[in-house]
This record gives sequence, C-alpha cells and structure tokens, in this order.
Amino acid sequence: MNKTNVNATTNTGHILLDILVGACAFLISLVLGGGIGDSVANLQSTIVYGVFILIYILSNKEERIYNITTFFYIDRMVKRTARSFAIAAVSTLALLNFVGGNAEKRTQCFIIFLVIGYIALLADTFIVRILGKFSKNQYIARTILAGNREDFDKFTYFVNKTNIKMNILGYITYDKDYDTARYLGSVDDLEQIIRKKSVDQVYFMRNTDDTLTLQPLLDICLEMGVTARVVMNFYKPRSANSYVSSIGTYPVVTYHTISFNNAEKVVKRALDIIGATFGILISSPIMLIAAIAIKIDSKGPIFFKQVRVGMNGRKFKIFKFRTMCVDAEAKKKDLMQKNEMGNGLMFKIENDPRVTKVGGFLRKTSIDELPQFFNVLKGDMSLVGTRPPTVDEVSAYERSHWRRISIKPGITGMWQVSGRSDIKDFEEVVRLDTQYIDDWSVWLDIKILIRTVLLVFSHKGAY
Repeated sequence: MNKTNVNATTNTGHILLDILVGACAFLISLVLGGGIGDSVANLQSTIVYGVFILIYILSNKEERIYNITTFFYIDRMVKRTARSFAIAAVSTLALLNFVGGNAEKRTQCFIIFLVIGYIALLADTFIVRILGKFSKNQYIARTILAGNREDFDKFTYFVNKTNIKMNILGYITYDKDYDTARYLGSVDDLEQIIRKKSVDQVYFMRNTDDTLTLQPLLDICLEMGVTARVVMNFYKPRSANSYVSSIGTYPVVTYHTISFNNAEKVVKRALDIIGATFGILISSPIMLIAAIAIKIDSKGPIFFKQVRVGMNGRKFKIFKFRTMCVDAEAKKKDLMQKNEMGNGLMFKIENDPRVTKVGGFLRKTSIDELPQFFNVLKGDMSLVGTRPPTVDEVSAYERSHWRRISIKPGITGMWQVSGRSDIKDFEEVVRLDTQYIDDWSVWLDIKILIRTVLLVFSHKGAY
C-alpha cells in the first residue's frame, strides 16, 4: 500500500482557522452594514463570500503560506497574504454583480468585509506562528539528529525559522569526540537512545554519503517504527513509504512506516473525541452500577490505575475498573509459570485466581475497559490502536516489537477483533498490530469499532 503523504507538510489547523476567521469577518460585515436584504439575497452573498475564502485558501497554498517548512519572514508573509487577499477580492468583486440584494448595501458590506477580513486573516497568520512556537504538547515529534555539531546548529536555526513543531532532544554523531549539553551519544547506541529518550523521528544529516553506513541505521529506525528522515537521497527503502520535502535549503527525503499524514491525524483525533464523548454519555449509568458493585464485592479502590507504555515509549496512567484483588501485582510473580502467551512478552491466563467475582463479569462483558474513554479524551490513547503494554513487557521487547508502539495505543484494535485472548502467540499479536499501522484508514477504524461491539456482545475470546 503506497502512501506518499503529499500533504504531510500542510498546516491543516491554519486552513481551518482562516475559514473560521473569514466567516466571522463576513458576519461582522453583515451586522455593521445592516444586512444585504431579504433571506435569498443574504444566502447569495454568503455563497459569494464562501467563494472568496476558497480562492484565498487556494492562493495561500500556491504561496506556500500553509507549508510548515516555509521560512517565516514578516515581510514575506505580509506580501504573500496581501497577494492572496487581492486575488480573492478581485475575483469575488466580479461575482457580486450577479447576486441579488440592494447594490448600495451590498457594496458597503463588502468594503467592511475587506477591511476587517484582511486585518483578521493577516493577524491569524501571525497567531498561528506564535501559538506554534509557544504551545507545549508531549506529542510534538521528539527528534534527534545524526551528524556533527555544525550541522546540528544550522539545522535547529532552520527549524526555528519555520512553523515546524519539533522537540529537538539533541544529536548523535558517527564518532565519540563530542561532549556538549545536547550531545546524546554515538550512532552505535541508536537503538538504546531511541528507547531511553522515547524518540519519534531521527534526521540523518549529510555528513556521510556511505549507503552501507546509513542503511543499518535506517533499518533500526524503521524496524522500531521510528520515522527516519534523510537530508539527501542516500537510502533505498526496503519496506517503507517516502516523500520529499525541505527545511530551508536542506532537501529532505523522509522514509516512514506510519501512514498518517497531518490531515489524517486531525480526522482520527476528531473521531476519538466524538466517539469517547458519546461513549462516556451512553455508558455513564453502566459505569455507576459497576462502581457500586466493585465497592460492595471486595475491599480496595474502584479504579485500577497502572503505568502503561504509549506512543514510542511515552508513559501514561491507564484507567480501568478494578477486577482483581488489591495485591494482584504481588501475586503475578507466582503465576508467571502459567502464562499462556509463550515468550512472556504479554501476560494472560484463563481463570486467573486474582480476579474477583464482580471482576470476572466486568471482564467478560468488557465493562472494565469503559474508563479508558477518559484516556482517549486526554489524548494518551485512541479508540482504535494497539494494546498498551506494561513497562516490564516493553523492557523485554526485541527491536522488531518496538514498532507496535509507534502509534497511540487503543481501547480496541486489530488483535482484539481477530481473536482477542484466543491468540497465544505474541509474534502474531505484533503482526496484527503492524498490519493495522500499515493499512490504516478511517474506514478501517470504523470496521474495527463495529466488530468490537459485536464481539463484546458475543463474549468471544474475553477473560
């Protein structure tokens, strides 16, 4: 499946903000101008202003204003925004002669819109820049660079001149002669650095043109599900998609095994928020009854909170209804010999003696998973993804296993709808999870959610 990520450098949020700001400017112009006339005339004018925003956005795309890799210089942005606005204004002005309504009021409202609209749309271009630089988000790409100190300094300078959101952790080198605050180590330690620093992406700078040197380093990244970006086209991908972009004057070829581009991430997150909110509202009575039953059935807290490993090694606390006795973790060591998952990288046993009476029912019906809707709203999890492993499990992962945590974990996923606990082979779990990552689409998420609901009602494979 070839996903080129042609829109990977497009700032979708900026486009949406322009649409919102343009709509607000239009409504304000109607209020200040006293309206155009009857409802038909107002509708016609609304269509015209909709065309204005469309032309303005298309012009901005042509001017690369929405491209996060474009250098942000104030004079350039003012000129480019003015050019796009002028093109949209002239094009729309011709349309105004063909719509109904009072001509005098129509012209008055349009002039008001031009004044307010230009100021507001120019301002939001700078607001996007400011918010992008000062907003803090743990899911901004954690980045390291492979190269020398001079390349590192120039690269960070280029990044700071753009709207790229990137958390640059430091750099690694092809030798061990560097010892500065941002130096993380040698490329020989790449795998351990990725694990320790929860790295999302690695930029390989132009220090080496030796494909034989670069190839194994890129293989490490791709096998672990970490995005690799090469400043020059040294690498022939074996099992990854690629696209070309730039940072300043640096040409960059990106190889990746994760198919989501920025627009798709927005869609997936929107689906998560809507689905989690709906899930909480619908399941609130069930969660209330479950909480009361847990409290009556056994001593201990209602909720079970445990540190799990999320996207690329980030740690978070997962919420579930408590289904076991309070000393379940202490008893786990004595039960490890009964683990049905074979190599010990996951822990599952049927008829687990630590499970309480109420807990058994909650697990069988998957009600114990309902509090994870709050994890989804928080942003640590997605409705659909890969199962979030424990810290102990991840510490035993081989390199090829790391890729299954290269996306946000989910309440449900390909593994759960393909057999759930009936699957005992961890390598099969990894295969299903990576298959989901490779084949992701909105429709696939919807199909998995539907299949999950059907499986929950059938109780198949749950314990």
